[in-house]
Amino acid sequence: MLVGYARVSSVGQSLEVQEELLRSAGCERVFAEKKSGTSTKDRVALHDALGFVREGDTLVVTRLDRLARSIMDLRQIVDQLAAKSVTFQCLQQGAIDTTRSDGKLLLNILASFAEFEADIRGERQRDGIEKAKSRGVYKGRPKSIEGERVKELARAGIGATDIAKQLGIGRASVYRALRS
Repeated sequence: MLVGYARVSSVGQSLEVQEELLRSAGCERVFAEKKSGTSTKDRVALHDALGFVREGDTLVVTRLDRLARSIMDLRQIVDQLAAKSVTFQCLQQGAIDTTRSDGKLLLNILASFAEFEADIRGERQRDGIEKAKSRGVYKGRPKSIEGERVKELARAGIGATDIAKQLGIGRASVYRALRS
């Protein structure tokens, strides 16, 4: 059985293209999620897919970076699949066939490039932040709200919507502060 796994990093992105490609490739079951790929931790659909596949199945992804962004994570996933006699296929890097030595080699080479690309992107981002800080443009993340201030306003009878407007925060932030 072909089992697909699709992932995008943020809520604003669409899984539709990946899901269509996986179904077109013959995947009978597709697991999908909107979660960062920097770690395999907390990726429920990935863990579900890995638990679902059985001997003789093939796990299919559209691109290698949809599965993992580090060589270590990728190797662990592929080793976990191999231990269950499950093969791995990547649609856009079609020469990857983990049943063959050259496929395993190519997998590791491409994983190295994916990790390198992620590192370079992080370095560029850090460089951009440093440059913005030196120009006084970058202020960093907004300061977290003062939970006590929210509670104080709530005790004074001010509603969540008005507290949010007064403090310049979202209502959900008001409710979180009140719960803590």
